[in-house]
Amino acid sequence: MTQRVELAAVLDRVAVDELVTDYAVAVDDGDWAAYRKLFAPGGRADYRSAGGVEGDAGKVAEWLAESMRLFPVRQHLIVNRRVRFGVLEQDAGDTARVRADYVNPMRFTADGEGSSAPDLVCGGRYDFALLRTSDGWRLTEVVVREKWRRLPARSSAAGTAD
Repeated sequence: MTQRVELAAVLDRVAVDELVTDYAVAVDDGDWAAYRKLFAPGGRADYRSAGGVEGDAGKVAEWLAESMRLFPVRQHLIVNRRVRFGVLEQDAGDTARVRADYVNPMRFTADGEGSSAPDLVCGGRYDFALLRTSDGWRLTEVVVREKWRRLPARSSAAGTAD
């Protein structure tokens, strides 16, 4: 590889990584306009494994906006990102796939009352499909594969007699 090709590959990796980070931030911040802008025209998302919906980015953003109201505090940690570039119309690097693991703690209240522990923690893997567009890298597909979910342990009744 020439230095120019290597630099282009590094810049693409940085841009793809930034798009995945922007995805997590948009969901965590509830910025549904920003969420929609991350997708190419016709882009879709599938949250069915996590009890959600599948559809175009607009439909999914509406579902997320409603369902995430339950959790005003949320933080997606997207790690172990594996990026693979593909070929579209004989031009190397116009498509990419990212497989990444996630952990997502969420709280029902934002006021800090009660325990500071999350009310729900889930984890799994994202599969992102991306396309290079005239506006930069955009998502064509997001598939959530939730692997586990933990709810807080219920405490036993206080003050029970022996």
